[in-house]
Amino acid sequence: MKIKSATFVKSSTKADQCPGGDLPEYAFIGRSNVGKSSLINMLTERKHLAKTSGRPGKTQLINHFLINDTWYLVDLPGYGYARASKKDKAAFQGLIRHYFANRRQLLCAFVLLDLRHEPQSVDLDFMAWLNGAGIPFCMVFTKADKLKQGAQERQAGQYLEQMREAGWVETPPHFITSSAHGVGKEEVLTYIEGVNQAFRESQKNNP
Repeated sequence: MKIKSATFVKSSTKADQCPGGDLPEYAFIGRSNVGKSSLINMLTERKHLAKTSGRPGKTQLINHFLINDTWYLVDLPGYGYARASKKDKAAFQGLIRHYFANRRQLLCAFVLLDLRHEPQSVDLDFMAWLNGAGIPFCMVFTKADKLKQGAQERQAGQYLEQMREAGWVETPPHFITSSAHGVGKEEVLTYIEGVNQAFRESQKNNP
């Protein structure tokens, strides 16, 4: 897929403020400081589409970007920021859950995981919640350039192994990415293109 246009549409404080219509959308979410904004900018080839910051937890709204006038890329608030107050954490959690519970346009969520770290319980718990809620998602490992290739596979494998040990019959698709080097870009966009195509076919068959 070639990204020909990527436009910021709006920021929302809750799901019912998000853009209407039936365009499919893909949500990107992860712990604070996981490299989400950098990944979005890499995928869209726009250096400043999503705002990056050295201050974790900056994204506090649901941000919609219209891609190729045919689908939305959604930047969701990060979770698991240790310095956030209990009140802020509860607000973010409520915002995220409300979004996932109410956006019928959502076709897939991409959960970002920092490849440099051991599996984190907050990530595993969040993915278990998505799975239990029946929300399709993929795992996107970020910052692969910080590790050698063998270490990349080992780190990703640790997450998959823990999920299988926890009873997952099938683990979700996963991608290894590096925003600095453009690694994983084609794989992620090709996946989205495939889901979009399947969605269009279903719309034709069920008008």
